Amino acid sequence: MKLAVIQNLPRLGLTTTTASLGSPLLSPRLSLSTRRLRNTSLTTGAAFPRRKKDGHERASLISAGTVIMAPAIEFDQFILATFFASLFALVLVFVLRRSSRDRKDDADSNRSKMNRGLVAVSSQNDPVSTEEDDSGIDVIIVGAGVAGAALAHTLGKARRRVHVIERDLSEQDRIVGELLQPGGYLKLIELGLEDCVKEIDAQRVLGYALFKDGKHTKLSYPLEEFDSDVSGRSFHNGRFVQRMRDKAATLSNVRLEQGTVTSLLEENGTVKGVQYKTKEGNELRLYAPLTVVCDGCFSNLRRSLCKPKVDVPSTFVGLVLENCELPFANHGHVVLADPSPILLYPISSSEVRCLVDVPGQKLPPIANGEMAKYLKTQVAPQIPPEVREAFIAAVEKGNIRTMPNRSMPADPVPTPGALLLGDSFNMRHPLTGGGMTVALADIVVLRDLLRPIHSLKDKEALSKYIESFYTLRKPVASTINTLAGALYKVFLASSDEARTEMREACFDYLSLGGVCSSGPVALLSGLNPRPLSLVLHFFAVAIYAVGRLMLPFPSIKSFWLGARVISSASGIIFPIIKAEGVRQMFFPRSIAALYRTPPLQ
Repeated sequence: MKLAVIQNLPRLGLTTTTASLGSPLLSPRLSLSTRRLRNTSLTTGAAFPRRKKDGHERASLISAGTVIMAPAIEFDQFILATFFASLFALVLVFVLRRSSRDRKDDADSNRSKMNRGLVAVSSQNDPVSTEEDDSGIDVIIVGAGVAGAALAHTLGKARRRVHVIERDLSEQDRIVGELLQPGGYLKLIELGLEDCVKEIDAQRVLGYALFKDGKHTKLSYPLEEFDSDVSGRSFHNGRFVQRMRDKAATLSNVRLEQGTVTSLLEENGTVKGVQYKTKEGNELRLYAPLTVVCDGCFSNLRRSLCKPKVDVPSTFVGLVLENCELPFANHGHVVLADPSPILLYPISSSEVRCLVDVPGQKLPPIANGEMAKYLKTQVAPQIPPEVREAFIAAVEKGNIRTMPNRSMPADPVPTPGALLLGDSFNMRHPLTGGGMTVALADIVVLRDLLRPIHSLKDKEALSKYIESFYTLRKPVASTINTLAGALYKVFLASSDEARTEMREACFDYLSLGGVCSSGPVALLSGLNPRPLSLVLHFFAVAIYAVGRLMLPFPSIKSFWLGARVISSASGIIFPIIKAEGVRQMFFPRSIAALYRTPPLQ
């Protein structure tokens, strides 16, 4: 029989043994299969390689009649046990690490939510008292300022059950929010709140007067097409807000409660309600299908509902001038002073509010008299002579107040069950007094969106129409926001020659009268909420400035300065437009949300 030679037999884990038939020299380490093979008479001429101690291999041919023992494959008896134990340990470590990572992620997520004013809803081991979801409340309103009080009354009239939580329900004394433009007054009429400006000694405002370097010009609101009662109003902010709160409280389905909202309650990405501390110090939770946050410019809840980018370009220093007459009755007065504007307007029949704008955030200290010195030496000489003595007397009286001027473009994060309103959502420089107009216009839009929805528990419909709110509000809001930011930068004194030319041209352009004054004033007053009209007037001022530089004869220097004026104008307005949203301002019809209308019941 032919012999088959097997070479290079693997050595790892193997023991190779050969024996002659009937040999007693069988290895005690033979496997079971080897022992069985030993008892079987297999004759073959196979030859197996054997390995000598010297490391050289040679094949030993075994003659026929020799029993060939199969190679004994010997496994350590602990190998399989070790393998499975290691696999189990590896799986266990993986599961434990993943569980630890998930707990850490949950902790980080909860910490992030708390930093943004959110608390996850949990009913287990909860020490906080809870008012159930079926408490019957439709809307929770956080804050009862101008926006919150007006919204409470508006939704209450629409038969919504409203719960308002306000930090302090007593009358506040503020130095801003005192001038309501005619466009805002029209919204007040639309909401049925026009009587809130009565019995608080509010003053009618018919336009503005501009002062610069001894010159002045008067700008009247274009009110010819409106009823005689329509005009701007100026008043004490606290009195106005208190009147709206009282009117909202007269509705049986509106409840005003004093308390501090500490967080929004969130479950699966949806805001379910609020957690708040009562006046007595009790922690409560309140649930409703819709929560509206309008807790003002210092909001601590906005981080969960928008991407806040707050800028503080300047600070208002406020004074009250008593028993004095402004140069132009029933007009707001703007003094283009150095380094920034000064505002004067009546807030009662015997008081005039004076707001001195101080650029930047660093102010002269009030306590050591530095602020009073600054107002007397730097500001007083630029005040119109008719009210200068009253201004100095107010400074000496010492009741000097300050308020940071904040601007923040609206950049919402659409969140089911909640939305922002008022200064907590969108701010602009208060130079133009447009804040209340924007807030009231937003309330009209929101009211119209919610009116046909029978139940606010329809989460899908509610979320869809709240999203459309952010687009529908843009014409009024973006026009007033852009104008406020651009006008403030133009009115600032500057060492840059191009900026100075732009400032001079703006004053002269408004002094031309006709459409050159009525157009910008209509934009400022909220009567013409058209962003394109704003851009056209703004660049008309820039072109007017360039045209003046070309007279009587153009020169290389005038061309260069004209180019810088156009560049400066672009640098002022385009960043503001970008922050407001180019598409929302100029191409709102390209946004699907614009065409969403609530289902008719």
